[in-house]
Amino acid sequence: MKKIETAPFDAADYLDDEEIIAEYLTAALEDPNPDLFLVAVRDVARARGMAQLARDTGLGRESLYKALAPGAKPRYDTVLKVLRAFRGEAAR
Repeated sequence: MKKIETAPFDAADYLDDEEIIAEYLTAALEDPNPDLFLVAVRDVARARGMAQLARDTGLGRESLYKALAPGAKPRYDTVLKVLRAFRGEAAR
């Protein structure tokens, strides 16, 4: 039998439109598991590019990777900066 190899699914590969991103984040917010929302934020961050997001938020790229890593418990102000950057607002 021939073995079929597939690439692992990566949501970031499909987050290439603002409307899709908004729907994705909204769906994640509707889930009662708060970790799912952070996974969605991480996916959008990777889709947008962590280096650009670091510049937009005023945070270090390494700090963003740590804050958005699986199991991380980022500070509210960090998540807020990331969400504001998604909307195109300047870092505060």
